[in-house]
Amino acid sequence: MADREIQTLGAVSRPLPHDSAAAQISGTALYADDVPEAANILHGAFGLSTMAHARLTGLDLSAVQSAPGVVAVFSAINIPGKNDVSPFAGDDRLFAEDEVVYHGQALFLVVASSHQAARRAAKLGKAAYEPLPPLLSIAEALAADSLIEPAQSMGRGDVAAALAASPHRLSGRLAMGGQDHFYLEGQIAVATPQEQGGMHVLSSTQHPSEVQHIIARVLGLADAQVTVEVRRMGGGFGGKETQASLFAAGAALAAAAAGRQVKIRADRDDDMVLTGKRHEFETGYEVGFDEEGRIEAVSMELASRCGCSADLSQAINDRAMFHADNCYFYPAVKILSHRAKTHTVSATAFRGFGGPQGMIVAERMLDHIAHALGKDPLSVRLANLYGPGRDLTPYAMQVADNVAPQIIADLVASSDYTARRAAVADWNARHRIIKKGIALTPVKFGISFTTTHLNQGGALVNIYTDGSILLNHGGTEMGQGLMIKVAQVVADVFAVPVAQVRISSTRTDKVPNTSATAASSGSDLNGMAAFNAAAAIRARLVEFAAGHFGVEEEAVRFTPDGVVAGAQIVSFARLCQLAYLARVSLSATGFYATPAIHYDRASHTGRPFYYFAYGAAVAEVALDTLTGEHKVLAVDILHDVGKSLNPAIDLGQIEGGFIQGMGWLTTEELVFDADGRLLTHAPSTYKIPTASDRPARMKIELWAPGENAEPTIHRSKAVGEPPFMLANAVFCALTQAVAASVPSGGFPALDAPATPERILAAIAALRAGHG
Repeated sequence: MADREIQTLGAVSRPLPHDSAAAQISGTALYADDVPEAANILHGAFGLSTMAHARLTGLDLSAVQSAPGVVAVFSAINIPGKNDVSPFAGDDRLFAEDEVVYHGQALFLVVASSHQAARRAAKLGKAAYEPLPPLLSIAEALAADSLIEPAQSMGRGDVAAALAASPHRLSGRLAMGGQDHFYLEGQIAVATPQEQGGMHVLSSTQHPSEVQHIIARVLGLADAQVTVEVRRMGGGFGGKETQASLFAAGAALAAAAAGRQVKIRADRDDDMVLTGKRHEFETGYEVGFDEEGRIEAVSMELASRCGCSADLSQAINDRAMFHADNCYFYPAVKILSHRAKTHTVSATAFRGFGGPQGMIVAERMLDHIAHALGKDPLSVRLANLYGPGRDLTPYAMQVADNVAPQIIADLVASSDYTARRAAVADWNARHRIIKKGIALTPVKFGISFTTTHLNQGGALVNIYTDGSILLNHGGTEMGQGLMIKVAQVVADVFAVPVAQVRISSTRTDKVPNTSATAASSGSDLNGMAAFNAAAAIRARLVEFAAGHFGVEEEAVRFTPDGVVAGAQIVSFARLCQLAYLARVSLSATGFYATPAIHYDRASHTGRPFYYFAYGAAVAEVALDTLTGEHKVLAVDILHDVGKSLNPAIDLGQIEGGFIQGMGWLTTEELVFDADGRLLTHAPSTYKIPTASDRPARMKIELWAPGENAEPTIHRSKAVGEPPFMLANAVFCALTQAVAASVPSGGFPALDAPATPERILAAIAALRAGHG
């Protein structure tokens, strides 16, 4: 049943509060660590490697086993199934066996009577190593030809000839660091043995089905013997898509062996050491362009640090390539991607999934062109936007629903961009120490998993005879408001209050084989699956009511005042009672698979995305050229979410995504020691944005004309990841402010994150004539 066959009756598009908001404020919302523990519960902690790369020649755990409170210790020799917690490639170990591949890799697991006893005992293990040379940087890995897969290339046209024929030509580079997810709730799993060898695991994961499969693999069980449950997470951001498996599998292994409930709750330091980050990138570009700044040819090279295993790096680096164009048309283009394998923790999914790393290179390149021509960067951006006759991406997908020009025009007007840019120039002319910058950057972000088979979702809807509705689907709640949105969809089908829909935990024994809640697809997939389930029940109720009341099916209508059947009206609950007595099923499963998408990875061509989400941001910054410190003064955002399912939730996602993106580009810096040890493994050394970093003036609006051209759930658009890249405006504004500090110095060599140290180095380079 198409979405247009059931009209919106009030539940959808309302700015309802998050379903857990009241419980979170009152402290009654249950997270994995809040669930009552079994009387004989055991607590686990991992013993970690102190080498980045070495042969593991011995492991003495005698002191661990004899430590106070210790019940059992587990290492690779105790795994009954496969020592494999990887999503695809089979190269991630639960415990290191013969070789250690990153500093902090899990060597063993100790379970004890208390959390503290387990942590203390875990530090007593003694490993014997034969050191091997570690490859820690992208450059070292590329020099050693250490890759997770061969370099990938995407593009079209004769780039070399087009570059040679271009009136202007320049080259540049940009390096960007990784990012820790820093979810408020750390990694945690609670495993409880069940009868007949079954296992129930409460896991803080974005991908319950994958965790289920991996636990079964490690324990040597059938998937059906393992149930993974998630009610809510205290944040995920991609860090609980694959990374939760280590903790869940470890807890399940210990619980199965001990016959007791086992909880593993990672300490923040251990969490940051053990889990993967956003991919660090080093990039370069060569671009040819005309007098107006219109690009004629681009050659771009992207190289990332993938860490010690494949994890999701293939798809992440592919997405970086997909977004290296952002909103801009490249007539001739070649994008080359290197995926470096290093002896560091495996990089993993993070909000944007490679898109931010590709997109910021495009914005950097256009700023460079504008600086070379002495133009407003916005004019160069406008000259290069996709448009009629210029609508084919480097991967041969047509940009059909291109609303970027309209959004930019509307934001230019609403933000008073032109006058503010003139005011910034005037300020910089009159002030020597504090320099300002202002930038407007757009976002075009593809929505769908680029691994095509993941674009599917399932749901289960049960209606009871009192008219209450139980909703279950394959999506997970990590604070982003997915559950309330899907509940609104279901309530709308029956024209009942949202409060009548009970949201239940995501469980693998209710909806099987689901995809991760990732790729900004949660509402698209699960909302449509739940709609399909609810619509199936509604169709049965319509058929029953028509026969029971002697009217045509077209005369049966669901309204907020009850179900109308011709001249009669009954409450929804009464209709459900009557249907039950007539033996009509009030339960249905729903399924949805995203249509029209396809992708040939061998040629890097196709339609990997169902649609694009768009937005634009203006950021104004002030920079102290003596200290390198900066402040974001004002931000204006206009973002397209189609027909919003819940405007309040969407506005919150836009604000949170922007601030997190700002952190990646300005303050969040991962530092590894020369031996591969992560030095920034706690809030004392790793600086996420705080409330004081939020701009004093921050105006966020949903683009009023927005409507998805594709038949998504109620014509809405995804909102989880796209706003992250709106923060590119902050980095571009900082680049302008740095350039203003030495007007004749050239284009600044500024890398991300733009910490005070990097900003001062960029200013110094300009003064030395090395811009």
